[in-house]
Order: sequence, then C-alpha cells, then structure tokens
Amino acid sequence: MTDQPVAAPYDVLFTPLPIGPVTARNRFFQVPHCNGMGYRDPTAEAFMRGVKAEGGWAVVCTEETEIHHSADLTPSIELRLWDDQDIPAVARIADKIHEYGALAGIELVHGGMHSNNLVTREVPLGPSAMPISGSLDPVQARAMTLGDIADFRFAHREAVRRSLEAGFDLVYVYAGHGYTGLQQFLSPRYNLRTDAYGGSPANRMRLLREVLEDTRELCAGKAAVACRLGVGRDGIAELKIGRHELEEIIGELAELPDLWDFVAGSWAEDSRTSRFGPEAEQEAHVAGLKALTSKPVVGVGRFTSPDEMVRQIRSGILDFIGAARPSIADPFLPQKIREGRLAEIRECIGCNICVSGDHTMSPIRCTQNPTMGEEWRRGWHPERLRERTSNERILVVGGGPSGLEAATSLGRRGYQVTLLEESRELGGRVRAESGLPGLAAWIRVVDYRERLLGSLPTVEHYLQSPTSAEDVLDFGFDHAVIATGATWRRDGVGRTNVDPIAWEAPDGVLTAEDLFAGVRPARTDLPVVVYDDDHYYLGGVLAELLAREGYPVRLITPAASVSAWTANTMELTAIRRRLIELGVQVSLEEVLTGIGPGTATTACVFTDERRTHPAQAVVLVTSRSSRSSLYAELEERRGEWAAAGLKSVTCIGDALAPGTIAAAVWSGRRFAEEIDVERNPADVPFRREVTRLALLD
Repeated sequence: MTDQPVAAPYDVLFTPLPIGPVTARNRFFQVPHCNGMGYRDPTAEAFMRGVKAEGGWAVVCTEETEIHHSADLTPSIELRLWDDQDIPAVARIADKIHEYGALAGIELVHGGMHSNNLVTREVPLGPSAMPISGSLDPVQARAMTLGDIADFRFAHREAVRRSLEAGFDLVYVYAGHGYTGLQQFLSPRYNLRTDAYGGSPANRMRLLREVLEDTRELCAGKAAVACRLGVGRDGIAELKIGRHELEEIIGELAELPDLWDFVAGSWAEDSRTSRFGPEAEQEAHVAGLKALTSKPVVGVGRFTSPDEMVRQIRSGILDFIGAARPSIADPFLPQKIREGRLAEIRECIGCNICVSGDHTMSPIRCTQNPTMGEEWRRGWHPERLRERTSNERILVVGGGPSGLEAATSLGRRGYQVTLLEESRELGGRVRAESGLPGLAAWIRVVDYRERLLGSLPTVEHYLQSPTSAEDVLDFGFDHAVIATGATWRRDGVGRTNVDPIAWEAPDGVLTAEDLFAGVRPARTDLPVVVYDDDHYYLGGVLAELLAREGYPVRLITPAASVSAWTANTMELTAIRRRLIELGVQVSLEEVLTGIGPGTATTACVFTDERRTHPAQAVVLVTSRSSRSSLYAELEERRGEWAAAGLKSVTCIGDALAPGTIAAAVWSGRRFAEEIDVERNPADVPFRREVTRLALLD
C-alpha cells in the first residue's frame, strides 16, 4: 500500500492510531470473521488474510480460535490453539499478515455452553448446569466448579502465550455474539450461580475482569489486548443483559483492554443481510459507548461508503472502521479510497453467502469477489490477473453474472473480447432480482462490472444482439463462451417432484420470470400460492412482493421451514418474521401434487394425506432449466469449428448448471483464469493441505 498523503475528505481514515503498545497505520480494521477453512486449511486462510493486509487494512484478525479441547466447536471449522502443536498453523497466518505491514490479531474463544464437544466428547462447561446453547444436540453442560474456573483461566493464559509465540500483535478476549463462556458468565439467563461469580453484575463480570487482567499481564509491552463485547440498543435480550447493565460493565472494565470491539447482539443481528438492514445499522447499538472509555473503539456496519466511514469517526461513534463482509468483497477497499479510486470499489451486497462457508464447513466464497478463498488454492488475486498468452479473440454470449465476469476478467488480462447480450440491459438474473423487496444492493454486482467494461479498451459489448450457432461460426472468433443463463421451470419439477405436476389451469401457473416481467394474477379474494421447492431466498421474496402489492398469499413448501437454506445466511428468523408481519399464510412439509381451477392440491411429506388449498394462481419456485440450446447446437456442429477458426466452445454459469449468483460469477472468473492453462483432467485443480499422519508406536 502506498504511503502518499491523503487529501480531505478522507484523510481522517488514514491517520495512525495507537492500540496499547502497537500502532495501527490507519483506521481500517478487519474484525475477526469465520471462513470455513480454519484448522483444516490454514495456508489458504493465511493467503486470504494476507491479501487484505496487502489491500491496506491496518489490522487483520483471525476467526474465533479455540483455546482448549473442553470447548470444541465441531462441526464448525475454526482455528485451534489447544496445545503447542497448533502454533505453526496460526503463526503462518500472522506471518502472512505481517508480510504486508498490517497488525495481526487473534480472537481467542472458549465456547462454554455453546460448545457441544462432538469430537472431544468432553462434557461442556458453563456457569450453570443447563442444555447447551449452540445447537439442538441432546447435550447438557455442567456447572463449572471453582477448580474449573481456575483451569479455564490457565487455559486462556496458555492460549495467550501461544498467540504471542506465534507473533500476533493483538489478542482478543471474546465475550460477544452469545458464543462464549465469558459472555455466558455475564448473562443472568445462563449464570444462576450464588457464589462470587454469580448474582450481582460485579460478580458476573468477575471472570471477564480476571481474564482481561491475565491477558494484559502476559501481553504487557508485546501485544495489545482487545475485548469483544456484545451490546445492543436495549441490551441483549436473549442474554437478559439490559443496556444499563452493559454500560455498568463497560464502565467498570473501561481501561483494562487496549481496545473495545462492540458487536450488536447475536451474530445474525450483527451481520444482518442488506435485505433486512441498511449500512451503519449498528450505530444505534454502539452510539454513546465510546464515552465510557478512553480506549479506542471499533465497530462494524457493512460499511461501503467512505463518507459514512468518515462520519462515524468524526462524530465520535467509532475510532476504527471495522469490517468483515466489506473486506471480503473488496480486500483493497482501503487502498482504493486512499488513491481516490472510489468507482473501482467492489461493494459488498450484503447477501451473506460468505457466512454460509462457516455454516457448511466449506471455504469462504463471495458473490462480488470470486477470488475469495482461492488466493492460495488456485493462485487468484482480486486485483491482478496474468497477462494474456496469445492474441486470440474471444466471444462471450450472455451478459448475466457469469458472462460479465468472464468478459471483464478476460479484458483485464488483455484479451480481445466481444460480449453479446440479447436484451436491452446487462445483468441477467441479477438485474431482475435486484428489483425485489430488499435486494436493491444486489445490483452492485452488475454496476461494478459495467463500470469495468467501460474502462477496458480490448472489450466491446453489444445489446439487443441475439446470437445463433450460425453467427458464432461466421464471426471468426478463436473461442466462444456460452453464458446464456437459465429459466425457472413451469412444470414444477424440483427436488421433491421429479415428474411434472398435473394441472387443469395452465393460465394460473406463473414463474419468477413472469413476475419480473410485470405479469400478475387477477385480483380476487382467493390467495396466490407460492410453491417453494428451491428453499433459498427467492420463494420468500416473491411471497413478500405479492403480499406488499395487496395479494392474499400462501407459501407452501416441502421443507420444515420457510426458505430453509437461508439458515446458512442467518436470515431464517428474519424471513419468517417478515412474512408473519405481512400476513402471509404458510403451509410447511407439504408437496404440491396438482393445480386445478381455483385450487392447489398438496400431500403431507410424511403421511401422503391430501389437502386442498384455494388458489387463484400458483407461482412455481422449484428448479431452473439451463438455456444451453446454443451450446448444444455448437457441439453438434463441432465438425465445422476448424473451418470457422473456432478452437473451443465453453458453457459457463447457469447455462452449464444453475446455482447461486456467487457460483455464476465464480464460473466466469474460472474461465478467464484457465482459458490458456493446460490441465490433466485427472489432476485436482487446486492446491490443498493433507493431514499429516501420526507416527505409530
């Protein structure tokens, strides 16, 4: 990152600030965030964190790092510092962060009652004896004895020692998100003790005070101490910690840590999607807390606007601009602001597909930034691509997310690219879906790439350009990329129904594309049924759309909850609440079996009991069909390729196989990265770390 002076209005973002014995070079702070890699893929994580340091973040932190085997967070894959064997893995992460001049932070955690200990089989520990809080596993925690508390403090000190040995500059004491034993001791809901660690706020904060003092003693002069604390506008309801009590805790412990990191309630509340929360939403939770301490404060808010960042600092709300998701979408956000390249910022869309990596135990991904998680595995970089290796010309057919990413990434490599889009606008499904309630921020996927197109001299694009196989063969390109997307099926075939659904009222059957095009059912007293066998966001959003337009709506799904997969993006509760507020009726665990005049017939997924629902129309959200006919025709005419000068035809994105928008963007980037790479199909196409076998006695 360059060190030239920064002119107003953003100069305050680039002023150094001490954090105890260390100094952050600017106000950009990548707060701890999970990534689905952890102890399994530490080198991949190291390179991911290193790219952020390279992009200008002053502080780059790990995810929560387990300090002891008595608090095993399986199935989540986090970092571990159970013993000295784990030091080299976390040290690699610190070293990579330091390589680019940033401070390296580590977040230590003992999950307490949030840990189900599936691997270790240890009995979970908590302030009181009650069921664990992290899952529905049939496991209960036992109340910690005074001996257990002493052991806990020793384990935390050992983890601090290992963190310092690994080279970290900032060590977190974590008492937030409802995930930690320290916060459970603060909570009257979980702390029912009657000894010196329970009862009054002073007693309940005793363990946090002791751990902060222990950590400060060990870190003295070597590293800063941060305290991550859960806060809220009205306190944290699920923990029964009121705002007044939170202020008392902060006031009492104000000067113990070198930095406070305030998080707004649960992780789901702290990282709400753009559908349910605007930028800087957390301000209402953290405002005023900075006045309780002389130490610097960091907080988050899905910040993407430099002006908003400046306001947060100049108005005294925060000292550091904390970010997880914006640092994922654009690791070079600080550098772009410093250099005045605001139009080049790859803004977070707040979809939380990144969060799904932690919940599915898979490497982190991002809709906006397809290189996220691939920095070491595939050698991808968010800002740099290899120069082209030939003068070959490439045709991209389709201007949706995969086609746009392929065209812009190929153009950044210097290839001559022509992009053809059959409609009047670029964007495909992203442009359509961004018009739905709460999804306006998703248009950033298109906006960012449209701006890139205008800056790339080797890329040209044409709208309203339907393309046939004959056209492709006549154009004289060396390579053709088919990115023609997919359409929602009108026959109801999906996960549950593998055969088309019988219906007697075809005029009453609609798809998402119909609603995007402005088609609506006639207005009657009968409900519109939305049948969701997709289980991601779209069924719930379409039900919301119709309800907001005044239609009576019933959402039917074979799943046990509405938009079931959004548990992985932490939206499940918010979606259900929204539909209840809008009066949407919900029928769970029912399969659509037929559509008749004014009716929709379903069957119970367990008993096959038949039910009939009144329905003026049915909107089917089941599965999509790839629009791959152009690709199929070109494959059939493979014998004509050589004469036309065509060397390859590749199908990408939803045209290859429908998936998430993130998957479509990633597919476009992969094509651009690999067009000139020869690979053995038998080879694994990315680097991986393989578990070292233990020595046998």
